[in-house]
Amino acid sequence: MKNAVADSRSRHDRHSRQEHDQIEASWRERALNAESELTRTQKEVFSQRCQIGELMGQLRDFDQMVPGESVQHLATENNSLKLRVRQLTQEHRKLQERLEGARSNLRFADKRIAGLENELLEARGLNRR
Repeated sequence: MKNAVADSRSRHDRHSRQEHDQIEASWRERALNAESELTRTQKEVFSQRCQIGELMGQLRDFDQMVPGESVQHLATENNSLKLRVRQLTQEHRKLQERLEGARSNLRFADKRIAGLENELLEARGLNRR
């Protein structure tokens, strides 16, 4: 009987140890996954910081290339270009209206010419008879 109790205790100990090992393996795997993700995140943050640094440098370079008065000059030029666009748009609209009028006159002239041609043909036809 002592042997049966010892076997039972041994099985229980092995089962407990296996259960403990499985739980520990699960936690170990989670820890490794967390470390891996932390490393990846740190690399991503470093990469983004480098990119931000490059972009900030480009902004500083641009500010040095375009001083304040150049910005004012660009704004003035932009406004004059907008005014020119408005003028060209109005001119385009007027030309479109003139074109439509010319087309209408042409249609009227074509109808008038066709009518006069018919009158000539009828007059010739009457003279021949």
